[in-house]
Amino acid sequence: MIVGLGVDLCNVERMRKSIRSDHFLKRVFHPDEVAYAFSKADPARHLAGSFAAREAFSKASSVSMYSIAFCGVWVERTESGPVLRVGESVEDLIPGGKKGYPFLSISHDGEYAVAVVAIEASHELLHIR
Repeated sequence: MIVGLGVDLCNVERMRKSIRSDHFLKRVFHPDEVAYAFSKADPARHLAGSFAAREAFSKASSVSMYSIAFCGVWVERTESGPVLRVGESVEDLIPGGKKGYPFLSISHDGEYAVAVVAIEASHELLHIR
């Protein structure tokens, strides 16, 4: 059963300007997200997707973006696609009725990245301890 659904759109150009700051990169993104993005031709595009994923998770889980933004939730790129990872500090903030597995889809088109998160209650939450 789906217990949470969130979607977010992020402007790639805005992210391109934001990532000029090393402080922003280190504060907002997990080192693995940064490494993945900078291995690609347009890092801002991939970081915008990761940022949109956090926003979508915030909406789906009812956890404030402030709690999520600073590496409480991050995107891990796997062979089967992007996966959301949730830290213990954020897991503890998720209301009981919104706990479950966060399915993630990220897409890019032109100057926008979009992410959708659907939380399914019948699966265990993925997290790194």
